[in-house]
Amino acid sequence: MRQKWSDERDAKRMVDTYGNMLFSICLVILCNEKDAEDAVQDTFMTYVTKSPTFNDSEHEKAWLITIATNRCKNMRRYNIIRKHIDINDLQLYSKNNQNHDLLDHLMRLPTKHKVVLLLHYVEGYKVDEIAKILTITTSAVKKRLQRGRVLLRERYRKENEYGF
Repeated sequence: MRQKWSDERDAKRMVDTYGNMLFSICLVILCNEKDAEDAVQDTFMTYVTKSPTFNDSEHEKAWLITIATNRCKNMRRYNIIRKHIDINDLQLYSKNNQNHDLLDHLMRLPTKHKVVLLLHYVEGYKVDEIAKILTITTSAVKKRLQRGRVLLRERYRKENEYGF
């Protein structure tokens, strides 16, 4: 059994290391700042209460992403969603303008597409890693990436065509 100080230090390390990444993922899925904060907090509470052991830092990160995305799905399923964030306010949460544009377009996609696109292009996960995290097949991940790219391309063309 670990000591209390060790648990507090470990929880703080987890929040410092993964907090912003998890918040970005949850914000893209939920399109609501407060709900994203709640989902991240619930994710870390699950970590503290379950005290899982991990093989390495990648396993740790994948576990947290899985818990966070599942929590977001549950929140969407049970309609706990509050007022959606204004897309223009999204730049407050992105580190650079390039990410802002990508996150802006991602937030407008269906959840199943935006999650795989976010994990692949923003977080840098490979297809097989995303499949393990989301517990779907690699072919499903590839198809969602393909369809998500098509949706992004179509929306981008429409915006540029009409001058938005």
